[in-house]
Amino acid sequence: MVNDTVGTMMSCGYWDRSCEIGMIIGTGTNACYMEEMKNVKRVEGEDGRMCINTEWGGFGDDGSLGDILTEFDKVVDKTSINPGVHIFEKMISGMYLGEVVRLVLIKLTEEKLLFKGEASAALLAPGKFETRFISEIEEPDSGLENAQQIMTKLNLKWDLVDARVVRLVCDTISSRSARLCAAALATIANRIRLNRGLDYLKTTVGVDGTVYRKHPNFSEELQAAVRLLAPKCDIKFLVSEDGSGKGAAMVTAVARRLALQSRLLEDSDGEENGEDE
Repeated sequence: MVNDTVGTMMSCGYWDRSCEIGMIIGTGTNACYMEEMKNVKRVEGEDGRMCINTEWGGFGDDGSLGDILTEFDKVVDKTSINPGVHIFEKMISGMYLGEVVRLVLIKLTEEKLLFKGEASAALLAPGKFETRFISEIEEPDSGLENAQQIMTKLNLKWDLVDARVVRLVCDTISSRSARLCAAALATIANRIRLNRGLDYLKTTVGVDGTVYRKHPNFSEELQAAVRLLAPKCDIKFLVSEDGSGKGAAMVTAVARRLALQSRLLEDSDGEENGEDE
């Protein structure tokens, strides 16, 4: 079984042999990494390494993120199709970022800090503030103009200050997403380094997903936070091209080759022992 994170790691590993972490930051989020076999309790043997699918989107489902959940996160979770599940993912992935921003904008409007205190029906409708709006509003050159167009589309009565505040909200939510993701990634990198007893780890992360690819600042903020949180790790980021599909094909090809080699060895042993009769 090969999910998108494993496929991404494998496809990037074809080009860079030091790639041993796969990460997806798109509609959802997840990561995998190569763990020492001695630490994998469910499998016999201590030699070599095994790929571990972390399913880190579910981090916090046990309440461990309660101290940093905002009122907006709690509403997003409560109104989702799976309340209480994938708490971490709801704080950082593309499926939910737009909704977090929308709830913040509504709160600021209710406190008469935006749009002269008047929210439109569109702003009050769940899902109307799309995650792609965040990327468009944070574009370095055209961001403010894009913000104005989006606010007009949402039937809001805005001025230039409103546009700047909306941009600040988008930047705050996307930056939080990048830093939370960086914290999880740094934890994995530090674990790999300590597992191997290394003073310094050099590794590569294969990464894919629309949030990482299309947001103008996300990748830079994530990488800067990882350097801060994992100072003894030199981490290179390699963007995958259709990683999940190509990686799955590569794994299948290798598995088939190994199966054929095993069959040939069995046939050869059988002939030597006279079993072919």
